[in-house]
Amino acid sequence: MLRALPVIVQVALLVYCLIDCLQSDPDRVRNLSKGWWVVLIVVLPIAGGVAWLVAGRPLTPRTHVPWPSTATAGFPEHERPRRYGDDAAAEERRRAEERRSDELHEQMLRDWEAQLRAREQGAAGASETAGGEQGSPGPHGAARDDGAGPGRA
Repeated sequence: MLRALPVIVQVALLVYCLIDCLQSDPDRVRNLSKGWWVVLIVVLPIAGGVAWLVAGRPLTPRTHVPWPSTATAGFPEHERPRRYGDDAAAEERRRAEERRSDELHEQMLRDWEAQLRAREQGAAGASETAGGEQGSPGPHGAARDDGAGPGRA
């Protein structure tokens, strides 16, 4: 295991420096062009990697993010900047909206159940009054519909 350690360190340094070089902005790379740094890192893995870290890498990290259109780009969710006092008011508005939404859904469910009950009562009442008037029983013992039932023209 101890014999493999230098090889692992060399490969890790090569991969890290190569990825860092490829992702850096070409106009911020120091001393050589980006292409020459890539060649140097690949041809001389240890010396090229150390040279990249010391003399080629940009001094300041990138400030732009891949999604600059959002107002909070670059901030983790728990560190997102907020105006003072917005949390309590926003939370109350969210709760009120959830209550309104729940009440609306409950009302819609009650209306739907009432419609189903009315349909069932209407269907039960129609089958009781019709009795055997709609036709002779079909092959399974159920009354056959002649096509003139409710909802048909």
